Amino acid sequence: MKLLKANYEKRQLSFDDVSFFCVFGRDGVSENKIEGDWKTPKGKYKIRKIYYRQDHIPKIETEIECSPISKNDAWCDGSLLPQYNSFVKLPFSGSYENLWREDSMYDIIVVIRYNDEPSIPNKGSAIFIHIAKENMEYTKGCLAIKKEDMLKIVRNITPDTEIEIS
Repeated sequence: MKLLKANYEKRQLSFDDVSFFCVFGRDGVSENKIEGDWKTPKGKYKIRKIYYRQDHIPKIETEIECSPISKNDAWCDGSLLPQYNSFVKLPFSGSYENLWREDSMYDIIVVIRYNDEPSIPNKGSAIFIHIAKENMEYTKGCLAIKKEDMLKIVRNITPDTEIEIS
C-alpha cells in the first residue's frame, strides 16, 4: 500500500520519499471537523476518485477512477440533504460547491474518502486535494499543492493508496 502523508506542522505532503509544500485549512487540523470550520480533518483516509478539467489538463494516466468535469458538475455541501458530501449535477436546488471554476484550483481534484458511506450531517464535505492558489494561501479545509506536484502524485497513486493527515 502506498501512503500519502500530510503533516500540518511541516506544511508538507510526502509521497514515495518525496516531499511537496502543502497548504491546509486556515484554522489547522482537527479530529472533530464540522462543516464550515476551515479545518482539515485529521486521520487516515482512502482516495475516492479524481476529477479534472480536460480543457486545462490532458487525460490523466492513473490507476484511480478518473473523470473529466463539466460546467454543470458540483459537490453538495448542504448538511441536511440526502446528497450531502457527494457529486451532484446542476441545476441542483440544495447548497453546493461548483466544481467548474474560473481559477485553476479545481483543474485536478483528488477526492478524499472523508465522511462518506454514510455521510454524517454537519461533519464536513468536499474534502479534496486540489491545486493551490499561486500565493499558496490556506484552504477552507482541503489540502492544496502546486499543479506540477499534483501531476506527479496522481500518476503514481493506486486504488489502495491512503492519505494520513496529521
